[in-house]
Amino acid sequence: MDRILAAASAALGERLDRPVDLGGSTRSQVLRCERADRGTVVVKAYQDVSGFAAEAAGLPIAAGSAPDLLAVDRSFPLIVMSDLGAAPSLADVLLGDSPQAATEGLLTWAHTYGRLAVAGATRLSEWERSYAAHAQPGPRRRFLHDLDEILPKPPLSLDADLAVLDDNAERYPVFSPGDICPDNNLLTSAGMRVLDFEGAGYHSAFLEAAYLRMPFATCWCVFRLPPGMSVRLEDVYRREVMSIHPDLSDDVLWETGVRRATASWVVFMTWVLLARAREQDRPMHPTRTPVPTERQLLRYRWTSLLCELDRSGGDLPAVREAVRTWLRETNDWDVPDLPRYPSFAVD
Repeated sequence: MDRILAAASAALGERLDRPVDLGGSTRSQVLRCERADRGTVVVKAYQDVSGFAAEAAGLPIAAGSAPDLLAVDRSFPLIVMSDLGAAPSLADVLLGDSPQAATEGLLTWAHTYGRLAVAGATRLSEWERSYAAHAQPGPRRRFLHDLDEILPKPPLSLDADLAVLDDNAERYPVFSPGDICPDNNLLTSAGMRVLDFEGAGYHSAFLEAAYLRMPFATCWCVFRLPPGMSVRLEDVYRREVMSIHPDLSDDVLWETGVRRATASWVVFMTWVLLARAREQDRPMHPTRTPVPTERQLLRYRWTSLLCELDRSGGDLPAVREAVRTWLRETNDWDVPDLPRYPSFAVD
């Protein structure tokens, strides 16, 4: 912490003191620090240079909807940001007891990420230059991974289906902070402010929209939404991004793209969670409650995706077979169905 404080002070050009650990992750450490006479700032130090580069490049594009970027130290690496203070996140209101607050938070969430997509529409080259200035770009990562460890006997056409999903993840690109889980934001009096740009960059609008449908593809804070809510949220986001991608007004194109993006997220999270879940069932978050367990979440994801694929009339047949395999092999997992979010528990 002393090293972080010294480097951040040098980068900002003024002394910072009294650091308070705000947590972070295995990839980064986040501190709130006091300035001499000017309030506080937030310092974020990184283990991963790609996360540092993405955040340093992404924050200026999200100006007005995210903390202000105040200073950067590429050698440490770390950044200094404005401090947005304390406010509830969307996760907090979803796990609360007010359906009105949860509905308003969800609609604000959809509008905010739609506006960010539009704000970054003409700034791809700027983001690429800034990212390259902070880190050497590596080879493009495939969205999906080798599935041998979680699917020892893959269907014959699985590679073809995964190629379709990989292509879909590149179509109709929009700017995104990357990890858009409902705890990576603050619902302030001035509107939603977005946190965590370690995965910032450009990917398909379909991947963003699938977060609303599933909901929240990679997050721990996952329960069921009320009937019709996901459609309502998708419409909000879709109207925003249609201003930069008019083709997305086509209902068939939209439905196919979001369904395939949903399949991408489900396959990805199966790769992340299944090996662990086979050994032992664990809560999706070590301290927050209520949360689903890993087994509970996986079964919910597979069942929901299978319903979508069965309605599609033949899309992604190998992925469908893989999902059926996972459901069949885990049929003995004794887990309850996923309930609604606590805020929507009572109609």
